[in-house]
Amino acid sequence: MTAFSTLNTLPDSQLDNLREMGYISMTPVQAATLPAILQGRDVRAQAKTGSGKTAAFGIGLLQQIDSTQFQTQALILCPTRELADQVSNALRQLARFTRNIKVLTLCGGQPISAQRDSLNHAPHIIVGTPGRILDHIKRENIQLDNLRTLVLDEADRMLEMGFRDDMEAIIEATPSSRQTLLFSATWPEAIAAISTRFQRDALSVVTEEVSELPNIEQQFIEASNSEKLPLLIALLSERQPSSCVVFCNTKRECDDIAAALNDRDISTLALHGDLEQRDRERVLIRFANGSGRVLVATDVAARGLDIKSLALVVNYQLAWDPEVHVHRIGRTARAGEQGAAVSFVAADEMARAHALEDFLQQSLPWVAASTLKKGSSKPLPAAMMTLCIDGGRKAKIRPGDILGALTGEAGYRAEQIGKIVLTPTHAYVAIDAAQAKNALVKLKQGKIKGKTCRAILLKD
Repeated sequence: MTAFSTLNTLPDSQLDNLREMGYISMTPVQAATLPAILQGRDVRAQAKTGSGKTAAFGIGLLQQIDSTQFQTQALILCPTRELADQVSNALRQLARFTRNIKVLTLCGGQPISAQRDSLNHAPHIIVGTPGRILDHIKRENIQLDNLRTLVLDEADRMLEMGFRDDMEAIIEATPSSRQTLLFSATWPEAIAAISTRFQRDALSVVTEEVSELPNIEQQFIEASNSEKLPLLIALLSERQPSSCVVFCNTKRECDDIAAALNDRDISTLALHGDLEQRDRERVLIRFANGSGRVLVATDVAARGLDIKSLALVVNYQLAWDPEVHVHRIGRTARAGEQGAAVSFVAADEMARAHALEDFLQQSLPWVAASTLKKGSSKPLPAAMMTLCIDGGRKAKIRPGDILGALTGEAGYRAEQIGKIVLTPTHAYVAIDAAQAKNALVKLKQGKIKGKTCRAILLKD
């Protein structure tokens, strides 16, 4: 294990911040790429979700930022809004060692006029999706003349989603002197072509084979499509996971399964591409803070999902691509923890199961459906509920202001209050489910920073 302190170019203030964040030793991708990134060299790295790549390029690019110059000096392209939000939040945490570094997220699904107004005062770092970034470049809302670092994060997914032309147009709009960092979970020919065309003498890093599985207990269960829902209910009732993601291949299945589980008192949220941006954001916040035990999601919608300790992954259908299967189940074994994954496989999915065996070069561990007692159903309630408060970062509200209001006049204990997440216009507070309704009343009766509080309780 290599400590961050061995990177001599990092200031003590940044090392102190990394220690506060729990970052002591570098992950393999960080140890392999950070020295070169800090030297200003181009890097292309094959690294899976959860490998620590965001901190690798984040720590590196922050060393190149001159916070006294109000110019856009770094641009990170991501395939989805969820991943862009995750990367932005990580960068803000990593940047706490210094002052006044502005990070702006630009994605579709939000008013372009409000984003244009935010760009009037150029952010130091922009994180966003290719379509919206290119839109702002064409409108001349973004000036990239002083860009020092360009990051293509999860480049393979951006290609799969049809962003190749947008990516190339954005790269062409950046200075040729930039540092280009390319991170991809897989390495198809199209990614290699982009690297060859746009990177200079790039260091190539492969930290692990994509087919290597983390510490995950897998089970495969043959089941007809009509058997899958009763088996899923039985599985959740039996295992009572603290958190679980169920992957489906269509948006309609997400909604139907979530509704069926909620009818059985299994606290469930649905996440797919048809949700409005605000609703997608709220679903992710609620699942991460324990206000939902089960998340039913499509692959694209769940991209960038950052849950530190996910107890169980269920494949309601097998993924079409074996590599996607590996990414799905890898979400349940972060940071070396033991994980569990169960896959339901119908007869018409057997070709996918055989392709997965070939990809993994091992037999799949099949388990009889009879091991699950169909018809058994135990409630799976969420431990927390989420309060949504009007007013976020733009209103200068801090987590400590909300915590003080709830533990002060409202009289709640700190352990009854969970995660507090701030967005530009709202604050989201997880609170013990048994106390949530009463807490809402008390918040409305009290004040935050001397102002009357407007809040609602988020429900399905």
